[in-house]
Amino acid sequence: MDHLGDLPWHAGVSKKLDPTQRPLKRLNPECCMRSSPSLQTLALRSSAAKTHARLIKSGAASDTYAWNNVLAAYSRRSSLADARKLFDEIPKRDAVSWNALIAAHVSSGAYQQSWDLLGSMMAKGLSFDQYTLGSILKSVASAGQLEFGRQLHSLVVKSGLDSNVFSGSALVDVYAKCGRMGEAYSVFQLMPEPNTVSWNALIAGHARAGEADCAFQMFNWMEREGPMPDEATFAILLTFLDRAPFYQLMLQLHAKIVKYGRAIDAVVCNAAVTAYSQCGSIADSRKLFDSIDDNKDLVTWNSMLAAYARYGFTEHAVEIFVRMQEAGVAQDMYTFTSVISACFEHGLRGRAFHGLVIKRGLESTTPVSNALLAMYIRSCKDGLMEDAMKCFGLMEFRDSVSWNSILTGFSQSVLSEEALKFFGHMRSASLKIDHYAFSAALRSCSDLAVLQLGQQIHGLVFKSGFGSNDFVASSLIYMYSKCGVIDDARKSFDESCKDNSVTWNSIIFGYSQHGQGRMALDLFSEMQELEVAPDHITFVGIISACSHVGLVETGSIFLKSMEPIYGIPLRMEHYACGVDLFGRAGQLDAAKKLIESMPFEPDAMVWMTLLGACRIHGDMELASYAAQCLIALDPREHSTYVLLSNMFSGFGMWDDRATIQRVMRTRGLTKVPGWSWIEVKNRAHSFNAEDRSHPQAEEIYERLRDLMEQIEMASSTGSDIHHIECG
Repeated sequence: MDHLGDLPWHAGVSKKLDPTQRPLKRLNPECCMRSSPSLQTLALRSSAAKTHARLIKSGAASDTYAWNNVLAAYSRRSSLADARKLFDEIPKRDAVSWNALIAAHVSSGAYQQSWDLLGSMMAKGLSFDQYTLGSILKSVASAGQLEFGRQLHSLVVKSGLDSNVFSGSALVDVYAKCGRMGEAYSVFQLMPEPNTVSWNALIAGHARAGEADCAFQMFNWMEREGPMPDEATFAILLTFLDRAPFYQLMLQLHAKIVKYGRAIDAVVCNAAVTAYSQCGSIADSRKLFDSIDDNKDLVTWNSMLAAYARYGFTEHAVEIFVRMQEAGVAQDMYTFTSVISACFEHGLRGRAFHGLVIKRGLESTTPVSNALLAMYIRSCKDGLMEDAMKCFGLMEFRDSVSWNSILTGFSQSVLSEEALKFFGHMRSASLKIDHYAFSAALRSCSDLAVLQLGQQIHGLVFKSGFGSNDFVASSLIYMYSKCGVIDDARKSFDESCKDNSVTWNSIIFGYSQHGQGRMALDLFSEMQELEVAPDHITFVGIISACSHVGLVETGSIFLKSMEPIYGIPLRMEHYACGVDLFGRAGQLDAAKKLIESMPFEPDAMVWMTLLGACRIHGDMELASYAAQCLIALDPREHSTYVLLSNMFSGFGMWDDRATIQRVMRTRGLTKVPGWSWIEVKNRAHSFNAEDRSHPQAEEIYERLRDLMEQIEMASSTGSDIHHIECG
């Protein structure tokens, strides 16, 4: 395979990728940063200082060349202030002196000062050259100053430097980075002989715009008519290959890398390790990683570690981390961020990495602290939310990710009251509330069914301009549905964008939970007419809707058609919905057969659904079987014993009921009471069965007795219960 030009690019890469959904990858800056200067740098700095001292001592005012050499050395390896001080000491400054100082400012990111220096240089009547304009144009490109770039373009033409490859490449870079690809091509085509920098600037411009086809076509053109591609060329192209469909394309591009002798370049190898993993082939990433013997740098190790973390391969990630330590590689914040991310479901193990973070002095690094927060929050089943809060409290600088992580942690851990209090703290701290925070707060309102507070947050959403966000709209729909106001849920849905499955799923679930299954099915039909692709969550809602309204045959058809028609493999939750579908209709044999047909072992949710159906229809034999399977999976789940105990008592099987209760006592299990919430005058009141902890308990029970008496009286006289006065 000599040319990628023969490939049907459109088959593997979309012509216009959306950069807002798939931001271009950037190489980690650690590849060019060091914690201390190297011996070579110290030696060069010492040599420059000695030359500086000799020049001052000798008073060699006319040796401008020597002064410029010292200035160039200071500009590269000393502070900007030192370079400026030396510049002021040069007795006779020439254009080279100004160029060195301008280049120093550009390298330091002091773009405005570099532009001011160009103005001062021109005001003194000094002639600029290709090197002057090259540095200035580099700063203009980085700052994205299109109009200034056009002015400099005129200056380049006026000074006769438009045919110079150095100036021309810099201009191509300016226009490409400013998104003006047409003007970039115009400059490029006027260049007598474009160099690799020019070609790469155009390819990078297409990369920024997410134009994969154009970038690869440019590469084909470069192969035919341009200079040999270098490491920068391949590093840019590798950023596009970030999904499984691009795997074959990745193999072919890797072949090109080998063909042009770039397989030993660290930058290319590091990008290829990442690209292979993002194309779904961890095996190829590891094979390439292992083939890099003496050329592994910190980025290489971090790339492989991040690849394992991305796919949740905890053991492999830890192995790479340990090997880094054994090889004496200085680990940085990217290393710890990745390995901690790999331990999301292993909070106890993650504590060991937390200790290493403190030991290495990285606890003040916000990305590392955010990774620790996420790890503890994901492990909240082990009671680690308190650890997350401690970590949050010790952070020196908290960004929006930090605050949102804690808020989401409370919400996902069903600590809804704490979540809403924390949301209040976020507002008091004058933080900018984003769509993640609004979604988490609305979900907590849903869990507590606090309608009035949810409506207030809805007002904040509208005021903040997040009403059109899919996830916020979905949370609003869910909140109104859980609070029993399905009409407002539908209104929120109608006001949403409806261009993907997120909001559709919420409204389908809403109607399903309100017993309006046919409305949910109508919405699914409308969804298909609008060509909105359903996902696995959509079918959970649809099959549940069929279950609630007794449409067993329709639900069964959906269950069977998911993979062959919609390309969505059945997951555990779909089987649980199917068991509920058959179980509610009393088709317990069909429910059991569905469980037996599962390609993986059923979890507790599936068996609990079957057990609940057995209780409704009084199948004691199948219930005992389901209960045995449940107890084998989770012997400490109290609800299994409670359901079975209730069934035994319902059938008058008192000895069996006593046995169950004795087992519960032996294992230290007690029934966990359910809680109810009601919102009165913007305040949530919580109760459980026989609860008397509420300060108005006596009044409440007194009123309850009155209501019960009215109901009994209405029942005995045949009166309409709806006319009972509730006060």
